[in-house]
Parts: sequence; structure tokens; C-alpha cells
Amino acid sequence: MSDLNGQKVGLPNGATAWQPCMIASDSIGSGTNIGALSHIGRNVTIGARCKIQGSVYIADECVIGDEVFIGPNATLTNDRHPPSGGNWSPVVVEDKVVIGANSTVVAGVRLNTGCVIAAGSVVTKDVPSGEVWAGNPAKFLMTLEQYKSRRESSE
Repeated sequence: MSDLNGQKVGLPNGATAWQPCMIASDSIGSGTNIGALSHIGRNVTIGARCKIQGSVYIADECVIGDEVFIGPNATLTNDRHPPSGGNWSPVVVEDKVVIGANSTVVAGVRLNTGCVIAAGSVVTKDVPSGEVWAGNPAKFLMTLEQYKSRRESSE
């Protein structure tokens, strides 16, 4: 695969990926972009217009909604007590979620619509819609409205 290094590859539905990467799913929505060195497991569903940065690991059977951003080196697992022999609890990420760089989302967690996970966080339980969580383990930090206000004031 060395002849594909650094090359953009077209996927079905108008999605793209940057080589080298491993994609074992054909359920990737239109306009989604997958960064180099990422691993997309078997039976993963990824919605439309997602931005998956480089070196992201998404375990088998995880579900990603539409317009999700996953920062570099983030990990979404599916096995809370490995090795479970395939008795998995995949992560579910709803629409418009932001997952910061180097975050880990533990098996069985649901990230509800519009939540934000700060860089470097370890998410061990479900995150409600419209909340920003951070830390290890991740905890509530602020509302999405507060986050947007801070982001806009620093630009």
C-alpha cells in the first residue's frame, strides 16, 4: 500500500479517506472525510459530513451520527472488560458531537446530540445533549452555550 501513502481516496457515497488507513466498513455517509492512519472497524456506521482526523481508532460496530468531529488520536472502544470474546458494547455518537484530540470513549457509552468532549478526556459514562465534559474520568464542565460564548469571545 506504499504507493497510496498521502493520497486521497474516494469512497462510496462521496466520502474520502487519506491513505494509509484501515477501513473495514462500507457504511460511511456522504461528505465524510477520514484522516490518515485511522482505523475504522467492521460494521461501523458513520453518518454524513463527519470529520475524522488522523490516527483515530473506531472499534467494530460503533455508530457515529451526522456532522461529528473526532480529533486526532481519539479512541472509541467496544469492549469494557477485554477480552470478552465478541460480547461487545459499542460506543454510540449522536449527531453534531465534538470529540477532542487524544480522548478515549469507553465501551457502551452514548454521546448525545451536540455534546463536546474536551481533548484528552476519558469518557466512562453517557454524556447528555448540549453539555461539555472534560477530564479523567470526564465530568461536566459547562453548557454548550457557555462553550460557544467562550469560543466566540476568544476569536
